[in-house]
Amino acid sequence: MDVLGSEVDNCGDKLTYLWTSRKFYYLNYISKSMFIGEYQHNIDEKGRLAVPVKFRGDLSKGAVVTRGLDNCLFLYPQKDWEELAKKLSQLPISKANTRAFGRLMLAGAMDCEVDKQGRIILPDYLRKYAAISKKVVVAGLYNRLEIWDEDAWEKYKAGTEKNSGDIAEALGEIGV
Repeated sequence: MDVLGSEVDNCGDKLTYLWTSRKFYYLNYISKSMFIGEYQHNIDEKGRLAVPVKFRGDLSKGAVVTRGLDNCLFLYPQKDWEELAKKLSQLPISKANTRAFGRLMLAGAMDCEVDKQGRIILPDYLRKYAAISKKVVVAGLYNRLEIWDEDAWEKYKAGTEKNSGDIAEALGEIGV
């Protein structure tokens, strides 16, 4: 007898499964977790970054790091990256801006895995792009992490905080 069911775990994540007489199948796993917060870390001499502990589970099935906007790096869980890459592949190649953005995001991307110590390797070309030296900030932004050089983050954050009223007003005009 086949059984189709679903459960919600202690974190609010939903698991849908099918149990047959022969095998147990995970049909989907919907995570309620999101990336939020700001964390200071160091890059070691081999270019490894310790991922904040609370995010390691979300990245354990694979991740992609790529050039981000504002001279930072974006780190996506594999599933979210695949959704973004699919959207990018559907943009019209006849437009220069869509080609440029696709190149920025896709050509600069690198698969990465979280090792047993919870670290990922940031390739040299991405560290150079983001001007990352030793001290970094990992910032959680819902479905991705941003990796910033600590000094660049502080400068960016100070400017954003200074203009927060104007930013809020502009977002209010579009219904946010």
